[in-house]
Amino acid sequence: MKSSIYIKNMVCPRCITAVQQTLNEQRIPYTEVKLGEAVLETANFDYLELDNKLKEIGFELIQDKSRQTVEHIKTLIVDFIHHNSNEDLKINFSEYLANEMGFNYSYISTVFSEIENTTIEKFIIRQKIAKVKELISYNELNFSEIAIRLNYSSSSHLSKQFKNITGYSLSEYKKAKTERRRSIDKLL
Repeated sequence: MKSSIYIKNMVCPRCITAVQQTLNEQRIPYTEVKLGEAVLETANFDYLELDNKLKEIGFELIQDKSRQTVEHIKTLIVDFIHHNSNEDLKINFSEYLANEMGFNYSYISTVFSEIENTTIEKFIIRQKIAKVKELISYNELNFSEIAIRLNYSSSSHLSKQFKNITGYSLSEYKKAKTERRRSIDKLL
């Protein structure tokens, strides 16, 4: 009998690999591991032991249905923003989440806000700013290109939102990153 477990703090492909390794070490057969969820071939395993092993590597099993819903929302947003092309980011997130989750957006939004003490919109903005920081560190795109890639109406809109969240302008952040990189390079 297959069962699904929901896992908190999975945000990247390395997280999937770490969970797969843990399941293998615990000899728990699975059919799929994706961000935030693993589909197991059995429901017969030591839940507490698995939870403890996952906690050792920074993850946590989620039992509460509302928390599972919130984690699923977060996983969908993180995966979408960090692993899709700029064309994909031109979607309506409320429609996307409602379609993916199979619930109306009002319900999703309410559950998310109650558990996280913030809105889905603010979470999306924080994830987009995290992606902006990543793109700045690659030093391959200018600010206008980053704004386009993340579906901002303009680079000034991106700049304003970035400063609002980080306290730094895009230029200040990029300069600080460059200076840190140079300092590290000198040590090597």
